[in-house]
Amino acid sequence: SSCSSASDTLACLRASDVETLSTANTNIQAGAFFGTFVWSPVIDGSFITQRPTVALKEGKINGNAYLAVTNTNEGVILVDATGMVMNTSIYAGKLFPKFGAAQDIEVAQQYTGLGPTLDQIIAIMGDSILKCPSYYILNAFHQRNFSAFKASIPPAIHGLDIPYYFPIIEAPAELAMTFPNKTFSAAFSQSFLLFVVSLDPNDKIDPSDDIMPPWTVYSIEQTEMVFKTVNNQTDIQMIMTDPTFLERCRFWESVGELTGQ
Repeated sequence: SSCSSASDTLACLRASDVETLSTANTNIQAGAFFGTFVWSPVIDGSFITQRPTVALKEGKINGNAYLAVTNTNEGVILVDATGMVMNTSIYAGKLFPKFGAAQDIEVAQQYTGLGPTLDQIIAIMGDSILKCPSYYILNAFHQRNFSAFKASIPPAIHGLDIPYYFPIIEAPAELAMTFPNKTFSAAFSQSFLLFVVSLDPNDKIDPSDDIMPPWTVYSIEQTEMVFKTVNNQTDIQMIMTDPTFLERCRFWESVGELTGQ
């Protein structure tokens, strides 16, 4: 943009033509660490006055119920698996530059035992950015919230739940519906619609067309509904949230000051 030496860089950027700004934006994004966004909210002291995790712990919420939606393998498409040579501690430092050696090592310890290095890295991305934050919000709602809504339809990657909400939507090939089952889709989409209508996914529109079992509030024994398939057959059930996953989330919450959360 040729604005780096300007006395007022912001005024210079505002005076630049659209093509110049578009090119600069593209170059900045291309230079970012894979799977991350350069442009994100920051604490400015007026519009945003504190970190989200701090506000949530203080009970600063503006709703009466919350439906969290996560996919099992959120991090897959957000990790560059081509020629991956990093170990987990190096990846953690790249993903969160404010981390020091102690945090990098702690991340590696948290994810030891979760399969090969690439699987661990995928889990780090998925947990820290997408999955754990939904549980922070669930906890903030206490007894007023509803269960976490976990989609486990293979391959259960980020965004794969969309065609199950909206079957007629034109989704990219990588997000195409992998389990086109009318009964499954009805249970999945109606749970979302019922929450919108009555704040209760158990208030069924058509019980004869909805195979979803009773859905208890998340804060009761930390239960959640899992929508998945087994041997190409529908398998929808309530489960206890994995305690080792919750432990990892507690770690990510503890380093929120360094991750921007």
